[in-house]
Amino acid sequence: MAGLLGDDRLLRACTDRDMGAVFRMLNSRGVSTRRIAAAADITQGRLYDYMNGKSRVEKLSLFEQIADAFRIPGHLLGLARRSWEPAPATAEHQRADSPPPDGDDLVAMEHFRTADRQTGGGRLYGAVVRHLSDRVAPRLVDTDSGPQVFAVAAALTEMAGWMAHDSGHDDRAARHFARALPLARVSGNLPLAANVAASSSHLALQAGDAARAAAWARTGLDLATQGPRVPALTARLHTMQARALATAAQRIPAAHALDAAQRDLEEAADTDHPWLSPFDTAALASESALILRDLDQLDDALTYAEQAVALRESGRERSLALSRITLADIHVRRCDVDAAVSVGHDLLSTSPTLGSIRVVQQLDELRRLLEPHRAYGPVREYLVRFDDARRARMLLLADIIPPTPGGTPL
Repeated sequence: MAGLLGDDRLLRACTDRDMGAVFRMLNSRGVSTRRIAAAADITQGRLYDYMNGKSRVEKLSLFEQIADAFRIPGHLLGLARRSWEPAPATAEHQRADSPPPDGDDLVAMEHFRTADRQTGGGRLYGAVVRHLSDRVAPRLVDTDSGPQVFAVAAALTEMAGWMAHDSGHDDRAARHFARALPLARVSGNLPLAANVAASSSHLALQAGDAARAAAWARTGLDLATQGPRVPALTARLHTMQARALATAAQRIPAAHALDAAQRDLEEAADTDHPWLSPFDTAALASESALILRDLDQLDDALTYAEQAVALRESGRERSLALSRITLADIHVRRCDVDAAVSVGHDLLSTSPTLGSIRVVQQLDELRRLLEPHRAYGPVREYLVRFDDARRARMLLLADIIPPTPGGTPL
């Protein structure tokens, strides 16, 4: 594997978490399929499925097995440093002219972010927490570390919060966000602190607390005005504010906040702030659809929902699924059940191993919206397909789905 680590094709395959491509490259270098299967602890039949693109590696434990078997550094696959990797040099052993660790931190962050978009937070939460514990936390108490390490800790802690939320653990997510904010403040990175406030606003919205969501959005906007201007960040904050106001039926203030978000995003530069959650045209379209839906402006909501789906049709499995759910929801509210069923069938193509409890929960909510129309044949047929797909999905996600108080998954 050492000779492959400099190959751009391998690096791209690792970034995409395309283990089938990695296996093909190993095989082309003379590693037999039997040896690959044995090292990865999978059957040869399953190996051929991966190599032929019939299925993808999804489980975190299997990524770790592959990384250890073929000595793939953990950060290339969005994993914590493996036990066999050399420990990072301590400050007293680093050369004075050695580069700061920002590059490695950014690479790890981007790997986690890319993998999260495709596989869902449930698959990666443990890896991010271990990375924080093993690679970042020791540097926080190192007297030679600068304020930048606190920004690294804040950004990754916020990411862990999102992954906990995606895994159905909102209390845990709130604790991560609560820890991330003071870390961001200590770092002096006010845009990062404002970004954490935006995440807290989103979480409050998910809990149905519009007043708290609006308060967090205002806090974020106050922080954002004190630091360097980042238009994409203020666009996100104005959007969260608009969503909170729309939930509270504050039509005119919500419309003004949404207009402000649109104006700010038009000013956004092509380059993102390295530690902030990306907020782009597709994200704004998705949020706008929800805002206008809550304001009962269903025709405009439909336009934005269709735009969000079109912009997410490649590269982001979870975002596409969530956008399609919103689109189907709006069709139901507009009494266009046929259109809702059509989008619903598209949703069934969502990877059953996508580790996102948020998607499972919203799919269930869509089912509840369609249930009153069960007497209509196409809806009845779709619900049968939906229930079959849900049972299969729950079996595949059994390792990450939190039990309900009654002791059964969701």
